[in-house]
Amino acid sequence: MQQYYLAIDIGASSGRHILAHMEDGKIKLEEIYRFPNGMIEQDGQLVWDINRLFQEIKAGMKKCVTLKKIPVSMGIDTWAVDFVLLDGEGKILGNSVAYRDSRTQGMDKIVYKAVDENKLYEMTGIQKQPFNTIYQLMAVKESKPEYLAKAKKMLMIPDYFHYRLTGKTVTEYTNATTTQLVDPKTKDWNWDLIQLLKYPKNIFQPIRMPGYELGELSEEIQKEVGFNCKVVLPATHDTASAVMAVPSNQEDILYISSGTWSLMGTELKEANCSLESKKYNFTNEGGYDYRFRYLKNIMGLWMIQNVKKEMGENISYGELCEKAAKENISSIVNCNDVRFLAPKSMHKEIQLACKESGQKVPETLWQVAAVVYQSLAHCYGETIQEIENTTGKVFQQIHVIGGGSLASYLNDLTAKATGKTVYAGPVEATAIGNIAAQMIAAKELGNLQEARACIANSFELSVYKSK
Repeated sequence: MQQYYLAIDIGASSGRHILAHMEDGKIKLEEIYRFPNGMIEQDGQLVWDINRLFQEIKAGMKKCVTLKKIPVSMGIDTWAVDFVLLDGEGKILGNSVAYRDSRTQGMDKIVYKAVDENKLYEMTGIQKQPFNTIYQLMAVKESKPEYLAKAKKMLMIPDYFHYRLTGKTVTEYTNATTTQLVDPKTKDWNWDLIQLLKYPKNIFQPIRMPGYELGELSEEIQKEVGFNCKVVLPATHDTASAVMAVPSNQEDILYISSGTWSLMGTELKEANCSLESKKYNFTNEGGYDYRFRYLKNIMGLWMIQNVKKEMGENISYGELCEKAAKENISSIVNCNDVRFLAPKSMHKEIQLACKESGQKVPETLWQVAAVVYQSLAHCYGETIQEIENTTGKVFQQIHVIGGGSLASYLNDLTAKATGKTVYAGPVEATAIGNIAAQMIAAKELGNLQEARACIANSFELSVYKSK
């Protein structure tokens, strides 16, 4: 009898329920439900509609009953850094504010009054991003101190959904590390740092690793969705799940988890918290089996998503990529510039950046898209050099995983810009990594190495040569 596993993968623009089972030694996937997501404006803030998302989670779970494919376990992954504060009755205090909201402006300076910037990196190994949880919490402390005073628990977004399903509160490790409040040596909350910042210690929940069995669905949820199953923590940070799905049997891997963000890096057994690493703005995020995802956050396909939206046409990403490849323009912008984080008009911001740098200004949206793809490839090339410099390793190939692995023009540009062979796929890397953690927990797969070998055997890859 086949065992089914349910991965619920929620990104910044959409979410989906994917059922998986093992067949003839290969992982088989079936998407059973999909729903939209996006930031909305509420009370002058950019927020997530958390309650609607939870309704969508349950709606997708009900599809399992319709299909008569009841999972033995399920787990949810989402983006990182965002959280909710709960009062004593388990109710959310304030809005579920999104990381692109402007409330963190200037919060870094307040944090650095309590702890030196270099010391902070030494204590956490986490890349500075203005939206990291550490700065979001400072924004709450500065503007809504009553929320922190009333708060009994802080839960990252996937932890909150797991709480709603089971009634149990923990913080999953890979997502916890993105708060910039975890000690990379103890793999626990950095209590000294939390005390320095005067954040209430009681709100931080026990940290648990991917594969941890949280429990079964609550009786209320069982009645609503029509079945019961185990809730097993995947790597709840979507990038951590995606990296689990890198289809390689090599010990040293180089990857780009390509989606709204491009997360480019390798794996380390110990965090690199050196000043040289900080200079390059690398992060040491937690991964499966206590590995560190030594990577850099690059703006990614967020820029293309916005350009596509501004086109106002019903055009696929494949067609956009294909037409951009035909444009003759070589201008490049800095993808990591904060000006591209949430501009009013992405294509106008890119045009302005080209003008300010004295380069050819893209005239059409197709040319704007070409500039984005070329800029991303250029950034990948620089980042690889930095990774090789800081790790002392030389890589021959890059694994591009996630939805961005379908961008053939970008993959081709990446191979040329880096001089490395690019292996593109699997597309559903995040959901596959989510499933892999559950299968390992169920002992259907032995360990991470076995899971990656199985993934390599289960999904086709596209290859792009540098010459």
